[in-house]
Amino acid sequence: MKTKFNLIALAGCMLMAAACSKDPETGSVIGPGVETNPPNTSYTPAFAGQTRITAVSTGTSIQGTAISTALTAPWGITALPDGRLLITQKAGTLRIATTSGTLSSAITGLPAVNANGQGGLLGLCIDPQFSTNRMVYWVFSENVAGGNQTSVAKGRLAQNEQSIENATVIYRAGPAYNGTLHYGGRILFDRTGNLIVSTGERSDLATRPLAQSVTAGLGKIIRINTNGQAATGNPVFSTGGALPELYSIGHRNPQGLAVHPVTGDIWQSEHGPRGGDELNRLQGGRNYGWPTITYGIEYSGAAIGAAIQQQNGLEQPVYYWDPVISPSGMVFYTGSRIAEWQNNLFICSLSATHIARLVIKDNVVTGEERLLASEGQRFRDITQGTDNALYAVTDGGRLYRIDRN
Repeated sequence: MKTKFNLIALAGCMLMAAACSKDPETGSVIGPGVETNPPNTSYTPAFAGQTRITAVSTGTSIQGTAISTALTAPWGITALPDGRLLITQKAGTLRIATTSGTLSSAITGLPAVNANGQGGLLGLCIDPQFSTNRMVYWVFSENVAGGNQTSVAKGRLAQNEQSIENATVIYRAGPAYNGTLHYGGRILFDRTGNLIVSTGERSDLATRPLAQSVTAGLGKIIRINTNGQAATGNPVFSTGGALPELYSIGHRNPQGLAVHPVTGDIWQSEHGPRGGDELNRLQGGRNYGWPTITYGIEYSGAAIGAAIQQQNGLEQPVYYWDPVISPSGMVFYTGSRIAEWQNNLFICSLSATHIARLVIKDNVVTGEERLLASEGQRFRDITQGTDNALYAVTDGGRLYRIDRN
C-alpha cells in the first residue's frame, strides 16, 4: 500500500492559491492551519502560536508504504544497529522486522504483562552499547499487590533472537492502582547515558492528584540509571519525602519522548482530556501543571478543577491541540534524504489518525503538517531507521516506511 501524501497537500493549496506560499529556506509549502474543526473550549492561549499554527506541506515527493500488516497491536519500535527494527506487541512479545517488512517469530522471555485496557508491553529502547551487550529496556504494565503499575525491565536479546535472557524488573512507579488506563510508557536514553521514563497518572479521580505529588511515581518523568536507581544529578524537589528519581512532575498520560538532536533537550507529548493535548520541552525540576492547569475539559464537558490555564510556577506547553489528536510516540528527523525535514519533530496521532510533522525553530513550533491521514490508521510509535527513512507502527498491526519517493 503506497501513499504519495505530498500531492494531496499541494492540491489543497492549489484550491487556496492566494493563501499559500513557499518557504524559501526549506522549500515547504505554507498555508492556513491544518485544524479546521472548532475547539472544545474558548480558552485563550498563553502566547501566539501555542496552538493551531500555520500549516506547512512537504515539497519533496514523499511516499508512505505499509511494508507489513501482520503485527499484532504493536506499541513501540526502535532501530537496531544492523538496520532491522525491534517492535513490542501489547500482549507481551517482541518482533524483529526487516526494512522490507519480513517479521521474525515472537520473541519471548519477558515478564508477564497486564494487557487489559491501555496496559501491556509498551515502549522500548536499546542500550547505546547494544552491538556488544545486546541489552534491551522496556516499559510494561505489571500486576502487583494492590493492583498494577507502570514498571521498567531490562534483559539481553539472545544470540538466536528467540528470547530475552535474564529479564529483570529494575523500577516500579508506585503506588499500585487497580485500573486499566494511563500508564504512560515511553523510555529512552538521554545524552548522559541515563534512562528517561514516562508514567501516567492512571486517569481516575482517585489517582489524578498524585501527578502533583513528589512522593508518588504517577504522572511523572522519571530519570534512572540502567540499574533502576535515581540518576546522578537529578533535580531536587523542595517538598519533604520527594522521590529522588523524579525529573519533572504534573503530567497526565505522556506517551511521547524524544531527544532534540542539536540541543539534547528532552521533548515530551501527552494526552489531554477533551482538548489540551500537550507538547513540552522538559526542564528538570519543573511542574507541567496537570491537573491544576489545562487547556482541556472533562469528557463530560465539565470544567477541570478551577478551569485555569496559567499559574505561577507551572510550565506552559510549547504547543497544544484542541480538539485532541491523541499524541503517542515521536522522533526528531536527523536524516539527510529529506533536507526540509531536518530536526523536525514527527508525532504519532491515535484519534486523529495521522503523523504530525512539526517544524520547530528556537524551541517554538512554526509549522504543522498532517502525513498519512488518508490511511485511516491509529499511529502508535515512530522511529528513524539506520537508512534515514522513518518507520511507524499502528494499532491495526501495520508497519509503514516513510521516505522520499
